[in-house]
Amino acid sequence: MITAVHLPCRSSKLSIKNIVFDFGGVLIDWDPRHFYNKVFGDPEKADWFIENICTSEWNAQMDAGKPFAEAIKEKQAEHPEYAHEIGLYYEGWPQMIGGEIPEGVEILERLHKSGQFHLYGLTNWSHETIWYAHEHFPFLKYFEKIIVSGEEKMKKPEPLIFDRLLRKTGIAARDTVFIDDTLRNVRASRAMGIAAILCDDFNKVKRELTACTGFKFD
Repeated sequence: MITAVHLPCRSSKLSIKNIVFDFGGVLIDWDPRHFYNKVFGDPEKADWFIENICTSEWNAQMDAGKPFAEAIKEKQAEHPEYAHEIGLYYEGWPQMIGGEIPEGVEILERLHKSGQFHLYGLTNWSHETIWYAHEHFPFLKYFEKIIVSGEEKMKKPEPLIFDRLLRKTGIAARDTVFIDDTLRNVRASRAMGIAAILCDDFNKVKRELTACTGFKFD
């Protein structure tokens, strides 16, 4: 497990024109425990299931474009004793969403209302479920373009998805800052020349955005 550390934004506030947001953990609360706590009726059993059966690594396959039906069938063959619970993963997926994260959405809305920046999304999300986000989170309309890993068949922290972001939006790395809640994605962004902020504290995110852009939230 990577230990979270403070990584300041390393870019001139005079050059930042583009701000890119991750979704899960920044704007949207997604956690399979929201659903499987109800399935098992016991948080400890749900935790064990998510940590050992339907793991984050397994879910990442769908983020990279693998169909849910295929991944579920394979997992059921590996763990037939949990075939029923595994089979619920896709139909129960909407219940894994806990709602918007108010602090992150407030930052996004302030930046949007300022009219000073171009806003984009870069998310690890299945192409089969991204519809849910569009239907339930109207703040996504603030983004000029959203890069969805499942549609691109690649995911963070792979360098190619950051290159895809730059090419599909036409923005320059030196003019851009990326906000993500996962350290390895922040590091990957920096390695591609894109300034990045680790979203582990929303007040810190505001301070670093101010340092990067000169925009004041107070």
